[in-house]
Amino acid sequence: MAEKLMKFAEAVEKYDPVIGLEVHVELNTKTKLFCPAEVSFGGDPNTQLTPVSLGLPGSLPVVNKSAIDYAIKLGLALHCDIAEWSQFARKNYFYPDMPRDYQISQYDKPLNGEGYLDVELEDGEVFRVPIERAHVEDDAGKNTHVGGADGRIEGADHSLVDYNRAGVPLVEIVTKPITGAGARAAEVAGAYVRTIRDIVKALNISNARMEQGNMRADVNVSLRPSADDPFGTRSETKNVNSFRGIERTIIYEIRRQAAVLEAGGEVLQETRHWDEASQTTAGGRVKTDADDYRYFPDPDLVMVHTTREHIEELKAQMPEMPRERRNRLQAEWGLSDNDMRDIVNASALDLVEETVKAGASAAGARKWWMGEISRAANEQDTTLDELNITPADVARVEALISEGKLNDKLAKQTVAGVLAGEGTPDEVVAKHGYEVVQDTGALEAEVDKAMAANPDIVEKLKSGNMKPMGAIIGAVMKATRGQADAKTVTSIVMAKIK
Repeated sequence: MAEKLMKFAEAVEKYDPVIGLEVHVELNTKTKLFCPAEVSFGGDPNTQLTPVSLGLPGSLPVVNKSAIDYAIKLGLALHCDIAEWSQFARKNYFYPDMPRDYQISQYDKPLNGEGYLDVELEDGEVFRVPIERAHVEDDAGKNTHVGGADGRIEGADHSLVDYNRAGVPLVEIVTKPITGAGARAAEVAGAYVRTIRDIVKALNISNARMEQGNMRADVNVSLRPSADDPFGTRSETKNVNSFRGIERTIIYEIRRQAAVLEAGGEVLQETRHWDEASQTTAGGRVKTDADDYRYFPDPDLVMVHTTREHIEELKAQMPEMPRERRNRLQAEWGLSDNDMRDIVNASALDLVEETVKAGASAAGARKWWMGEISRAANEQDTTLDELNITPADVARVEALISEGKLNDKLAKQTVAGVLAGEGTPDEVVAKHGYEVVQDTGALEAEVDKAMAANPDIVEKLKSGNMKPMGAIIGAVMKATRGQADAKTVTSIVMAKIK
């Protein structure tokens, strides 16, 4: 039975939404957090294991130093207080994908304490998201439910467990309650997670591919009558693994909870799950409080000591952060705030930069990625980086235009051919014979035909009225199947009327 929903605009007018995000970032270390088992995506099930990652009796964990260093770098980028002494704790719960029956996490002594992250919204407004902590923990394995709809446990007749992921290092970034966003709560959340994605990619500490589970978020939502009232009861939607999913989860939960409250009901403190197919959340289990996890210090692990000197060493290794990089590129490329924001919002910044590095102008790179190629991505309902075209391809198309071998129309047809999988730009040009007509004698002949067929237009041109020039150019373009250069045709016409 479908849940009742209030219209979003009405919900945010009647209630003040408060959100919170727990973003899990899988670190791209070569080995797991507490053992030397390999970390890689797509391996055969249960092949990347050691006695430690299986939780076998007598096996002892040893902390991966690289994982700690990666986590500190992320903490620095999030303006967190880095603890000199941090501690791992056992978080006790019983799932089949957790072979030890407890997770090694951090509780009251996390590596990274309070911090913040400034995120830029679509209109340029900067919103500060407060961060409670960014602690280190190991991941669970993966359950696959067989026989149920869409791989869900409901209706499944059995489940399979793959422990390859068990023990992979994670940083869990936990925000404080995010208030004051109002109707833009979903936009703030999306911008925040995208910014974290950009940061971890810049730091080169995670592959940050949400579709592979490298990043995922638990989304908390609650409503209260006004900003002056105490926080309401929250729901927590677990393991949302797309930016749009995070945004739509928040919008749905605001609408759902508003309808519950308006009807005089109470919002349950529960975990929920986002269903991409139905664009809804579904109730799971009653939410567990921290006390129920029975945290206690892991007796097999000593405390982690991070010296001030080591933090300074890591700080010196920090690369340019995404926001500073955007500002630098915007100045180098001479783009307006709106143009740069469009590129960032389209997740095209890396593609445009790589295209410029391959030899294209910034204006040319932006034109293609934000024009023809973006339209193709929208039509295919995919992302720019998933399309069958590379920055090198785009730069080559620009070079062919600069060399006078392609005009704008032929360049668009060439890009379409590359997107369709017909090969490189040069291969597409050769296959279809797209090259601009270089024979000026042939062009003159076509110009003569066009002028002879349009004597009235010729008279207007001779009198100084250049507006009808397009008709002559259009006739020549038609005769040459779009392979004439408009500037060359214009020069020929001007020479003849003089």
